Amino acid sequence: MNYVGIDWAYGRAAWCAMGEGGEIAAEGLIPANEDGLVRLIMRLGTEASGCVEMMSGAVWVRDRLQSAGWQMKVAHARKVRDVAPLACKTDKVDARVLAELCRRDLVPELWLPSAEDRAIRERLRRRAHLVKVRTSARNRIFGLLTQSGLRISYRRLRKPDAMELLQSRGMPEVWRASIAELLELAEEMDRRILPVDRELAPLARADDRARLLATTPGIGPLLGLTFAAEIGEVSRFRTPGKLVGYAGLAPRVSQSGERSATGALSKAGSRTLRWAAVEAANQAWRPSNPWHAHYLRVTARHGKNPAKSSVARKLLIAAWHMLSRDEPFKPPRPEAARTLPRRAPAAF
Repeated sequence: MNYVGIDWAYGRAAWCAMGEGGEIAAEGLIPANEDGLVRLIMRLGTEASGCVEMMSGAVWVRDRLQSAGWQMKVAHARKVRDVAPLACKTDKVDARVLAELCRRDLVPELWLPSAEDRAIRERLRRRAHLVKVRTSARNRIFGLLTQSGLRISYRRLRKPDAMELLQSRGMPEVWRASIAELLELAEEMDRRILPVDRELAPLARADDRARLLATTPGIGPLLGLTFAAEIGEVSRFRTPGKLVGYAGLAPRVSQSGERSATGALSKAGSRTLRWAAVEAANQAWRPSNPWHAHYLRVTARHGKNPAKSSVARKLLIAAWHMLSRDEPFKPPRPEAARTLPRRAPAAF
């Protein structure tokens, strides 16, 4: 049995194969493409245990080598550095370290979603990218309007006589041309988002997790599907705090002796899940939202952004309990109901 470590990069990949006793059986470089993997399989055979660090293309490498019969793991890059800090870090040394960790069964393996969840994630991220481009175009339109001291709604700008209106308000032709181009870009994004929404709608209806999460105030079908696809198997999070940390919404903690201080959000983990939680938390300003009182209290002390982050954490905690118990959302008890009972007056 060969234990193979692969340091994958954009142009080429370094690899190292170790035997049972830790001796280096072979090592070298291959092109970072399908042809390179075929060469590696032809040289080492179809029975091997391999490891590749997580980076762009690592999941594809794992899938290709697994289909050839290899036992493959994807390692968490940061945890690899924690397990095996290196004085000399090169591609060759990295491949040797990965092979050694694989041989000793010490690979800090990264959990990977199923192929179905990966496909859903890509659809959701494609939609998010299109929405981001559309929002950027609209924001630039209003930025150009303010340069001429104008405040005109986007709906009004979409009417056929919008350019004539801007001309009558004294906007120069160069600025009008920029706005016309940005309006076309925003409308093109609308046309591209529509078919993606049609693809995602039946997926959200068919996903039991998404339907369950959509019972939470502030979470609609698409946000529920985003939560479900990014969380994956909720059983991999032992506590709600682990899920909050995975979303990068836990504050950094600095400790020294008996002193402890909390700082900004860690933002280490799933960026998409963090965005979805904060997006759902934006509804906390509504009086009907179950976390409205909490939102107002935190806003008064620290401001709106920390309040949204705090509500986002509560949303993730609720999502963990809902998915773990397979139960719909239950609103928390009102603040008044959670206050401690007053003590009876002392008898004299």
